[in-house]
Amino acid sequence: MKRKKLIISIISLLIIAGGTWFFSQKPAKGGLKLETAKVSRGSISNSVTATGTVEPVTEVQVGTQVSGIIDKLYVDYNDVVKAGQLIAEMDKVNLKAELASAEAQLTSSKIEYEYQQKNYARSKVLYEKKLISDSDYETATYNYEKAQAAYNQSKASMVKVRRNLEYATITSPINGVVINRAVEEGQTVAAGFETPTLFTIAADLTKMQVIADVDEADIGNVHEGQRVSFTVDAYPNDTFEGKVMQVRLGASENNSSTTSTSTVVTYEVVISADNPDLKLKPRLTANITIFTLEKNHVLTIPSKALRFIPDVKVLTELGYFIATPNGGNRPDMPDFKQRIIWVKNGQTLTPRPVTVGSTNGNMTEIMEGLQEGEELAVHLESAMPMALPSGAGMERSPFMPGPPGGNRKNGK
Repeated sequence: MKRKKLIISIISLLIIAGGTWFFSQKPAKGGLKLETAKVSRGSISNSVTATGTVEPVTEVQVGTQVSGIIDKLYVDYNDVVKAGQLIAEMDKVNLKAELASAEAQLTSSKIEYEYQQKNYARSKVLYEKKLISDSDYETATYNYEKAQAAYNQSKASMVKVRRNLEYATITSPINGVVINRAVEEGQTVAAGFETPTLFTIAADLTKMQVIADVDEADIGNVHEGQRVSFTVDAYPNDTFEGKVMQVRLGASENNSSTTSTSTVVTYEVVISADNPDLKLKPRLTANITIFTLEKNHVLTIPSKALRFIPDVKVLTELGYFIATPNGGNRPDMPDFKQRIIWVKNGQTLTPRPVTVGSTNGNMTEIMEGLQEGEELAVHLESAMPMALPSGAGMERSPFMPGPPGGNRKNGK
């Protein structure tokens, strides 16, 4: 008997609890109910997406300013080099011959210069004593100045030839790693209008950067110091972190389609990227997310709570009391940051002004006016497919047609 009474008591409690829950939903005619949400602390963030290329922070292209044949190569791909280290040599036979010719020309010019200098000195003394004519003196002066110019020219040529011979010995300009070798031993390189590239050397590969192309519509929200996360296809399960280091002012234009004349304007954003395990390799494509807004542990509410306008008739049928003297219309708001929300306390909805902060569209930060845990009216929703009465706290586009018969009155 005791066990039977216990079972009956449990079943009775379950029936009472189920009935209480069912009737607490307050469905109105047609299945309407009030959606609510509580003020809570959370994070608000906005982001911008872009693509970019992973590059070394410092990258030097090593070339040569003289034409000739590559005689020796001393480094290869991925070799670590030091500044000043010998990395290649060019054939020096022609350059040494040019040096010998220049030295001979310099010697000849010097001898001629010294001879004409002495001849000029004698002619000057004789001219001052009126022992030679003006014509002889002018000839001696001319030959001296011409020999002096030829001597100076030979000295300048000597400097050039010696420097070209030095250029045939190629050394590394920085400490780094060889990431590209563009020549082979025996290959002929021609230094014409542009310097041929022999090697590409990158500095410390543990410090990389990403050059991102950010669309002109998003660049206004990107600033130095913002946090960045990105992925590369080579490591799809890894997320790399970085920081915006520079927003470059120069814009680039790319055709959006080969059959269209429209262009897409982008701006380069430089992003730092630590690479301690050397996973990031030069020229990898990065999929980038730049966090333009980040606020953590702030009071937040659903943004649609700021757009809620109570329909007094519908809410009264649901069993709510609207504590406003003007029938649910919003009061004046002199401050554009101050908005009106409706706080639910039991079955009473009370308007309250609040000061809003940042928003990401779905959630909005509350600066003043609310406390954590308070319950807000957010939306009137239907528990079954049906048309809501006009203005019953639901959002509807002004360009969409209303429900059939919405303008009829008195059955007409």
